[in-house]
Amino acid sequence: MLLDASESQLVLIDYQARLMPALHDGAAALANALRLAQAAQQLRVPVFGTEQNPGKLGTNDEALKALCQKTLAKMHFSAVAEGLGEWLRPPARPAGNARSLPKHLQKPAAPAVSERGSIVVAGCETHVCLLQTALELLEEEFEVWVVTDACASRTERNRDAAFDRLAGAGAELVTTEMVVFEWLRTAEHPAFREVQALIK
Repeated sequence: MLLDASESQLVLIDYQARLMPALHDGAAALANALRLAQAAQQLRVPVFGTEQNPGKLGTNDEALKALCQKTLAKMHFSAVAEGLGEWLRPPARPAGNARSLPKHLQKPAAPAVSERGSIVVAGCETHVCLLQTALELLEEEFEVWVVTDACASRTERNRDAAFDRLAGAGAELVTTEMVVFEWLRTAEHPAFREVQALIK
């Protein structure tokens, strides 16, 4: 099972400037999050961000925030509790009452809104906000792909315990390069050179 760019959305959780220096490998996690967001932009994958209690913890890294279509300010640790699921799943189209009309007068049914059900997620702290968001996305029946080298916690032990729990719950654990090259699929992709340059 490979990731497909046309079915993916990217969620970047709480890369807040005040939080990052306190995290183990925080700078590396942020660098990989930026690579993911830049690749997503090149490949037309929607990108969303979240910020935990931005009044106290500040906003996300400015370069990263600029790559997000929208950023959700939240107080719950899980972004799903604050409405992230509604951003990721388009609203159902209301059904009309055209069934009562003769067939030749009925309008053709509107095509279903395409749903991007593969959620690629990365963020901080892995064992708190990322974990709770990812578990609730799984409950909402999304496919969840956690980008391990773009995640950080204050300690490795907390981060790794979160990865164990997420894998046990059904999330796929991947790396930045795995995501990017699965989105590309081929060296003949029109954006291959630009996206490959992000990794080098």
